[in-house]
Amino acid sequence: MRKRYILYAVLLCLVAGLLFVCMSFGQNGLFDLFNMQAEKQENVITLKDLRDKNRLLASEIRRLREDPKYFESVARKELGLVRENEIIYRVKEGERGTITRPIHEE
Repeated sequence: MRKRYILYAVLLCLVAGLLFVCMSFGQNGLFDLFNMQAEKQENVITLKDLRDKNRLLASEIRRLREDPKYFESVARKELGLVRENEIIYRVKEGERGTITRPIHEE
């Protein structure tokens, strides 16, 4: 009878150990849970960064639509646009003392 209890105890320990290993290392186990929590944290940070960037872009769009002077400055800086009858001077960097002629576009 005592041997039977020992056998049941050993079997119970083996089953418990097997369940522990499956719950820890198996699919959707503890390690997967920890990895998913870390991934979630990274996604939360990325989402916050994207929301901040989206807010800045929305502000930029609003400013471009509402502020003509800002619109003109961006057009000049990023697109190289000029007003009518403006003269553009291009200076080559690194060449001191050289005089460049204005570019006349007709």
